[in-house]
Amino acid sequence: MSIKFIDCPSFLADLVTPELAAIVPNLEWHHGSPSRDRVQELLSDCQFLMNDHTEFDAELLQLGKNLKAIVFMGTGASSYIDLGAAERYGIRVRTISGYGDRSVAEHAIGLMFCAGRKIATMDRALRGGKWETLNSVEFNKKTLGVVGVGGIGSEMIRLGAALGMKVVAWNRSGVSNGLPATEVGLEDLLVMSDVVSLHLSLTNETAGLIDARKLSLLSEDSILINTARGGLIDEEALIDLLREKKISHAALDVFGAEPVGPDHPILQLENVTLTAHAGFMTREASARLLRMGLDILSQEIAVVPTE
Repeated sequence: MSIKFIDCPSFLADLVTPELAAIVPNLEWHHGSPSRDRVQELLSDCQFLMNDHTEFDAELLQLGKNLKAIVFMGTGASSYIDLGAAERYGIRVRTISGYGDRSVAEHAIGLMFCAGRKIATMDRALRGGKWETLNSVEFNKKTLGVVGVGGIGSEMIRLGAALGMKVVAWNRSGVSNGLPATEVGLEDLLVMSDVVSLHLSLTNETAGLIDARKLSLLSEDSILINTARGGLIDEEALIDLLREKKISHAALDVFGAEPVGPDHPILQLENVTLTAHAGFMTREASARLLRMGLDILSQEIAVVPTE
């Protein structure tokens, strides 16, 4: 039986222990980013596959004559794998969710503090030789609006409440009564919140959800945080509002196109705090991701016929 992790990144490879390796003992570990020719070579006899970041179009998937299942190391498999083609060729694609809920929520809280306390702004000033003590905001009793209440959004609600914030939330399928938040409509949330944090999946229904009209509902003192997906926001409209100082600050970990190029207009703004899609990137989240991926792979091997 041929089982391969075709592109194990170093941050996962560093976490492999004998205990984890024993979950799928005959797994072949291939590191880095394979070329297309190398992917074709690896596919030639492969039956089960772990994939971290390699793109699989219909042509490549068709070459996997023996391929039965792909375990994608994350939630966004559709960004890397032609899921329609995989279904046509009888290849099951499994994804992994929940491994980074706490890490992403903590990152969003970190962005909130950086934005509200102007930490990154003062850091840049000091590095440029300017001593500037800036006035900022205390978050106790401020209103935190959480848009999207899945695993990450739920963690964000708990963290905000623990900080003494009044938390309001909107979710397409409703907000659990067990969370320390008040459910409100999306537009009401945008109007009443001092801080708005986005935690929605990007789908056909949510793409561009936070458009120019909804952005205009934010107050001039508000902070917008996005650690979900850049495509949720009308980025051009957001940049215009920031230029005009119609909102106080945007703290963004995700963008419409990634990586962000050096000429992107958002890099010219002072009232932004930016990170490189790193909300999930902690050793703890990576360890959970690796274990969950290996467990799912083991399940696939056990239930999928290999004759």
